[in-house]
Amino acid sequence: MATLNPQAEELNSIIKAKSPTVYELLSKKGKAIYFPKKGILAQGQAAKDKAINATIGTACEDDGKPMVLPSVARHVDLPTKDIFPYAPSEGLKALRDKWKELMIGKNPTLASKEFSLPVVTCGVTHALSMVGYMFVDDTDEVITADLYWENYDLVFTSAYGAELKFFNFFKNQKFDIESFRKTVSAKPIGKKIILLNFPNNPSGYSPTKEAAKEIVAILVDAAKAGNKLAVILDDSYFGLDFEDDIFAESLFSQLAHAHENLLAIKMDGITKEEFAWGFRVGFVTYGIKGGGSELYKALEDKTAGAVRGNISNAPNLSQSLLLNAMQSETHSKEKERNKAVLKSRYLKVKETLAAHKEYEKYFEALPFNSGYFMCVRLKNLDTDKVWDTMLKKYSTGVICYSEKNLLRIAFSSTPLQKIEALFNNIYMACKDCAA
Repeated sequence: MATLNPQAEELNSIIKAKSPTVYELLSKKGKAIYFPKKGILAQGQAAKDKAINATIGTACEDDGKPMVLPSVARHVDLPTKDIFPYAPSEGLKALRDKWKELMIGKNPTLASKEFSLPVVTCGVTHALSMVGYMFVDDTDEVITADLYWENYDLVFTSAYGAELKFFNFFKNQKFDIESFRKTVSAKPIGKKIILLNFPNNPSGYSPTKEAAKEIVAILVDAAKAGNKLAVILDDSYFGLDFEDDIFAESLFSQLAHAHENLLAIKMDGITKEEFAWGFRVGFVTYGIKGGGSELYKALEDKTAGAVRGNISNAPNLSQSLLLNAMQSETHSKEKERNKAVLKSRYLKVKETLAAHKEYEKYFEALPFNSGYFMCVRLKNLDTDKVWDTMLKKYSTGVICYSEKNLLRIAFSSTPLQKIEALFNNIYMACKDCAA
């Protein structure tokens, strides 16, 4: 590897001194990355309040305001300074502070724990990519469920060369805790990357309180055995839980201070939590037992450096709109209204399946209790043929996972009054294909 930049070496020294585990978990790229504080950015900051500032690579009017096109600016009811200039690579400070505050509100267990300030990314997919940049080498395996979002292939395998290693997700209509235990605790002892996604895409499953406790215990046992664990928590659908027995907090709240050998990495964002899919604002947050402000600042700087070297920064407009929305008096009520609509559709799916036992001849539902989706597994049928029949004969589209004999149904985007027809169409297509 080429000689590291002195700023990268400085961050590495801090990380190694504060947590040898985190240093060992860093990828080659993660060790090499840094946030450039001694070049253009530092010189621009030094000139920020000077009478003449000829450092910034933006166009300004004579009064210092951004030079904008009125035909663009008139469509957004925000000051031009909150729309057009670059945002910091780590994200708007006020937004990062607000997201951390809300994170604690949604995860009360975190109130007494120290963890990093979230770093802003361009959506959760970009958060995944930046975490891959920081921690995944082409010699690594990423342990995840055998029901997973296909973007994991693109991010971790295609982009970073790692191999996905699967544990069986369900057994007897429950989370397969023994498969998870066996996969995580397998020899040899060493660096291990575990990726958990709850609520899960595609299944729509979140762990019960009992399952969550077992998952945490298995990870802590693996850390106690000497493994160095990077536990990546894809919380894209966080908060959309529809049953009382679900563990309502993120597993980050239980893992952020669980063991000195376990780095918890929470990835979340506004896509689903704030119903703003195209805004592309995500966050990366770190927690480890014994981690302090110096360690977390070093990790934040490295992550911000990865963002800067990848996309420069996430959109200022999206961040500003979100920050303003979260400060609104009606924000919480608006979110609860949307969640109530999704829950009503979820309950309608449960009701429909319970009322039609004849469906069990052709398919069964996998466990689901949260999020946007649920899955049905077909019985002795050609999944591609059923999917094609649904499209052509019944004008109904779902996602087909032919290798798993699964159909993924997004009740999130299906009107309540069409849910019964949706499942009837699946049934009729199955019946046609079985004939």
